[in-house]
Amino acid sequence: MPFSESPPRVALVYSDDVWRYEMSDTHPLLPVRWKRTFDLMVAAGLVEAPNVSILPHRPATVEDIELCHSPAYVDAVKALSSGLELPGEPSYGFGPGDNPVFSGMYEANALTSGGTMVAAEAIENGAADVAFNFAGGHQHHAMADRASGFGVFNDTVMAARWLADRGLRVAYVDIDCHHADGVQAGFYDSPEVLTISLHESGQFLFPGAGNVDESGRGEGEGYSVNVPLAPHTSDSAYLDAFEAVVPPLVEAFRPDVLFTQLGVDTHVLDPITHLRLTVQGHAAVVSRLNELAAKCGRWLAVGGGGYDLGAVARAWTVDLAIMAGVALPPELPPGITDAVPGSPAMTTYADDIEPNDELIEMQVHAFNDRSVEQVRELIFPHFGLT
Repeated sequence: MPFSESPPRVALVYSDDVWRYEMSDTHPLLPVRWKRTFDLMVAAGLVEAPNVSILPHRPATVEDIELCHSPAYVDAVKALSSGLELPGEPSYGFGPGDNPVFSGMYEANALTSGGTMVAAEAIENGAADVAFNFAGGHQHHAMADRASGFGVFNDTVMAARWLADRGLRVAYVDIDCHHADGVQAGFYDSPEVLTISLHESGQFLFPGAGNVDESGRGEGEGYSVNVPLAPHTSDSAYLDAFEAVVPPLVEAFRPDVLFTQLGVDTHVLDPITHLRLTVQGHAAVVSRLNELAAKCGRWLAVGGGGYDLGAVARAWTVDLAIMAGVALPPELPPGITDAVPGSPAMTTYADDIEPNDELIEMQVHAFNDRSVEQVRELIFPHFGLT
């Protein structure tokens, strides 16, 4: 069923409270990126579009969180968040590095995760055709009983499970630079949710997983799809791999809801990854996701990774414009430079970068073509595709 209205009704989930904490003063995940993004969306006039409404975050309930996580883990996060020390092992993945303990950790992560539940509810009850919680999605590494990769509560698993429990078929597409290992684990045995992750190969990047042969187990065999990509993957190389895998599988699965994680750490300026996408390359992928979502009629989107603040703000603002059917001018709004730090002299949404060396581009395409061919051999037959 296509979107109920044209242009579609878009619910943007946002509250200022989501960015008022930090894991540590040296942690690469800076919650202020969500404020910068919203500031740019406002300056661009998107929140005033007649088909865009803003829904506030709410904290995820214990019932919500336990859609993904064990009660013992939830209790441990509460205790650590309030300053208590856990006796002995296990550590549940917390410690120096990716997942430090900080005061208010439970409340902060319940709030960002609750925003994704708000978005899921708006999609399920018909209040919106598209719902976007750009402060969610970065927790896609969190496991049922372990924090991982900046993630404490896996909001994507929570929301996808909640939708599936209501009888909806969910196709989850993750374009973050890092493999969506926590989401894969959440549905590895299930055919209810198709998970597709395009990511920099685990040979070169955390979490070191996401090979094509991680394809599901039991009834879930064939419903976990991984497309590992080469470092230095450019816009054209990424789009080629995406086009070869995602549209045919999503269309064959026939979802009721398209659920996308729109990480921007694929960007050429990102400080902790190695792909070379531009904002316009990211936008081309999101435009194709928009077309797929329009066919099934419901689109739930979350943010994800992204550690260059300027790239993140520009990309998610462009994403909202795509969702709402609004054409943005090439230039950023006057006086908004403070909203996009980290991109020196940036005045446009699009990037102007030097292309890959011809030899590197050939090597990238060859690596990615092998991944695509493996997906076709291993996954496509499960869906009657050749």
